[in-house]
Amino acid sequence: MFYRYKGYSCQKRRNIGYDGYKKVKGVKLSVLVNLQELPLSIVVAPANQNDSTLYIPTIKNFMIRRPRGRPVNRPSKVTADAIYDTIEIREYNRRRGIKSNIPVNTRNRKKKKKGRPIKVDWEEFKKKSAIERFFSWIESYKKVFPRYEIKEISYLGVVMFALIMRLNQVLG
Repeated sequence: MFYRYKGYSCQKRRNIGYDGYKKVKGVKLSVLVNLQELPLSIVVAPANQNDSTLYIPTIKNFMIRRPRGRPVNRPSKVTADAIYDTIEIREYNRRRGIKSNIPVNTRNRKKKKKGRPIKVDWEEFKKKSAIERFFSWIESYKKVFPRYEIKEISYLGVVMFALIMRLNQVLG
């Protein structure tokens, strides 16, 4: 069942939250996508969580297996919106050796920060539209977007099935 009423208590159903900004009850998909719009990591979370709190679990979930040697478990460069401009995310990227291309969010900065300014490669930032194309594609699947499944794991299974169909289209 999918409840659309504003006054419904979310305590009965565990993994569903109410996102006040978008006025929906449901889940959020946090996705790490390459430039070819293919997903590298997916995390499903309640809708009432902030996007910036889902950044680190999404990066930790990233892994590409190779035929020989250790798997690749961190991207070399991440381009993200200004909503991900937090101290925790910048320190996490610095510790892991990930180059971050995240513009400064002026709402997070009360005073001007001392030291070197944060550089943003705006030409690389324009390529961020791959994630928007991915979400518009995933919302075209009628079973994925309204979220009919009650359990989080079954919803993730439906998303994975849609992604398998997408990979079959792209890779032939």
